[in-house]
Amino acid sequence: MIQYRYLAVTDKGKKCRGTLSAESPRAARAQLLGQQLTPISLTPENDAPRGFSLSLGRSQDNIRGNDLVLLTRQLSTLVAAALPWKRHYWHWRNKVKSRAIVHYWSKCAIKYWRASHWLTHSPASLKHSPYCFAPWSPPGEASGHLDNVLLRLADNAEQSQKLKSKMLQAMIYPLVLTVVAIAVVAILLTAVVPKVIEQFIHMQQALPLSTRALISLSDALRDFGLWALLAFLLTALGVRQWLKPADNLMWWHKKMLHLPSIGRVVLDLNLARYARTLSILNASAVPLLEAMHISASVLANNYARQQLVEASEKVREGSRLASALEHTGLLSPMMRHMITSGENSGELDSMLERAADIQENAFVSRMTIALALFEPLLVVSMATVVLFIILAILQPILQLNSMMG
Repeated sequence: MIQYRYLAVTDKGKKCRGTLSAESPRAARAQLLGQQLTPISLTPENDAPRGFSLSLGRSQDNIRGNDLVLLTRQLSTLVAAALPWKRHYWHWRNKVKSRAIVHYWSKCAIKYWRASHWLTHSPASLKHSPYCFAPWSPPGEASGHLDNVLLRLADNAEQSQKLKSKMLQAMIYPLVLTVVAIAVVAILLTAVVPKVIEQFIHMQQALPLSTRALISLSDALRDFGLWALLAFLLTALGVRQWLKPADNLMWWHKKMLHLPSIGRVVLDLNLARYARTLSILNASAVPLLEAMHISASVLANNYARQQLVEASEKVREGSRLASALEHTGLLSPMMRHMITSGENSGELDSMLERAADIQENAFVSRMTIALALFEPLLVVSMATVVLFIILAILQPILQLNSMMG
């Protein structure tokens, strides 16, 4: 017999913990079901954590993009088929291999057994930003289109994941090239150059300016390189801590949107996410005000989110959607025109989706151009540095040969 620790839920939604003895996990679950308890987790007592433990893996609340798409489609199927949650919970839980999704299923089960609407009370603490199910679910359940909302959300999450994968693949080569370039230059200046320069130290002639500059640069890197790296890491850590307060983060997000080139890219990505979310909710018969609040909540930029929430308040006061969004100063003329046309023609959801596609295409185009320019610039910069090192070493040698001649 094996001793198991269990976490289960009663018919009234109350959690209970305890231990039991059984020959196998299946037998342990059968015992719990016989006691009118629905098992949430079942762990052999020998495997239970004891005392202090430190986990270096991914957080249980972190759901990866592919897992998020899978979870969303499963939820959509479950809702569309009207399957009883209790009956199929353990089947779904055992079918999924991701620990993060299993953790999410367990939280949803506990919330469901305490209330009548399971997704309405789903945990909002998950960090699989920007799509947390809690804000989507109440309007989806209220409108009777929760399965359609989840299905379109899955398609949206899948498209977003493809965009991230595409950009990651495009950035791998420049990142590797940058690391290799920095490493090569650092090795040349700290290990190779000093040994070569030692040959010129005992010359009775003044060294060329390029050679003296190279010696100074090499000495500075050897003496202060590690300190500079440490200062950089401490500065990065300090900035990260400084950005934790909401006011500081809001200030930085506002400044980020006004940065040359970068600000436009960040804004395009956030507006595309907002437009696509608003399109999905509007097509699912969610009230406009609630849809605007939910769409603003999925944005990663706090300043843009605040401006769009204020726009929803203007709509509440009687303003038209296009007019309220125009006052934020975030939308491009093209996007304002498309939203205005959508309002006037009654095709707001389709126009919002087209606007989102255009914004995402603009983002991909800008990133592609930036990476296409960055790669040759990095190669030219590295070649220039290496050429400078070679010339600084060759000049004293040529000078010595001319003296001996």
